[in-house]
Amino acid sequence: MAAAPAIRLAVDAIVFGYREGRLFLLLIQRRFGATKGMWALPGGFVLSSEGLTTAVHRELKEETGIAVKWMEQLFTFGDDVHRDPRGRVVSVAYFALVDPSALKPHADTDASAADWFPLDELPKLAFDHSTIVRTALDRLRAKLTYQPIGFELLDRDFAFSDLETLYTTILERPLDRRNFRKKFMALGLLKATGKSRQLGSGRPAQLFRFDRKSYETLQQKGIFLDLNAG
Repeated sequence: MAAAPAIRLAVDAIVFGYREGRLFLLLIQRRFGATKGMWALPGGFVLSSEGLTTAVHRELKEETGIAVKWMEQLFTFGDDVHRDPRGRVVSVAYFALVDPSALKPHADTDASAADWFPLDELPKLAFDHSTIVRTALDRLRAKLTYQPIGFELLDRDFAFSDLETLYTTILERPLDRRNFRKKFMALGLLKATGKSRQLGSGRPAQLFRFDRKSYETLQQKGIFLDLNAG
C-alpha cells in the first residue's frame, strides 16, 4: 500500500484597501526560507486544531497586526504542484475589501515588514501570489454586480460621485454616469441627507447616506446591477 502523500494545507489573505480613489494591497516581507526578502500575501499553514477561517484570521493578525471583520473564501490553489518551494502545499485563499486608513500594519512572527502597496505599484510577489491577486481582483469586480459595496469604505455622508469613483476604481474603467446613477438609486439603498458639499467650481453636490437596514438586506439577498449596459 502506497504511503499517504505529504501535502500541507495553508491559507492566504488578500486584503484590498480602498481610499480616495485608489486600491491598495496588504503585503508582508518574508523573513525566512527560499523566499526570504520577497513580498507576499499574509498567510501560513493551518494548525491541526483549527478551521480554515480561524487560521486565515490568525495568520493575518500574527503577521500584520491587523484584524478585519469578515473575509470571503476565494479559491483553492493547488493545481501547480510546484507552487511552493517548501514542498506540496495547497492554499485556500480569502479576500476582503477595507478602508486602510485606520489599519496600520506592523510585522511580526515570520514577517520582517508589512505595508500597504498601491495595486498598480506592486513588487514582484513570492510563490503564485500574483495569480492569486489577479483571481481576487476578478472576483471583486464581479461582486459589484450582485452585492452592494461601499458602506464601510465611504464617509458616512458622501456625494454620489464618491460612490461612482469607488466603482470605477475597482473596475478600472469609466461608467455611463447617468445610467449608473439611475440603476443604483433604484436599489433604494441611499437616503438624501438634505446637506451638500462644494466639489470644485460647480454646483454643490447633494450628500447621501446608506440606509443600513436596506443595505444589509440587499447584501444578504443579492442584487443584479448591470454595469455594462447603457
